[in-house]
Amino acid sequence: METLNVPTTSRIEFVDITNLIRDIVSGNGWSDGILTIYCPHTTAAITINEAADPDVRSDILKTLSKLIPHRDNYAHMEGNSDAHIKASVVGPSQQVIIENGQLLLGTWQGIFFCEFDGPRTRKVFVQFVACDSGA
Repeated sequence: METLNVPTTSRIEFVDITNLIRDIVSGNGWSDGILTIYCPHTTAAITINEAADPDVRSDILKTLSKLIPHRDNYAHMEGNSDAHIKASVVGPSQQVIIENGQLLLGTWQGIFFCEFDGPRTRKVFVQFVACDSGA
């Protein structure tokens, strides 16, 4: 298992961690298997979505904030209930197939750390499970 430290600079943002994940895969010589990318925070998440056009990330964040506003009649006293809800909606982890040492992502896909209660420095755990490539 590997651990990434991801610094964020805004209350809500998507941080593209695709190249950091690629570096981990290549640095460990991982070839064929399943990679799990997991966020151990209750106010952050991991998603896979379009990486080519930053407007997609902006649109997702804008829509999440419209559906789940920062200030509402929440009972949670810390003032970050929206972040907990957004993290639950997006989810704490993603899995990616690794084949011949490469992430099997679509042409436009990237892996994003989703910050909903920043800025902070967050952790992301990356776990690889090798698959027998023989038949």
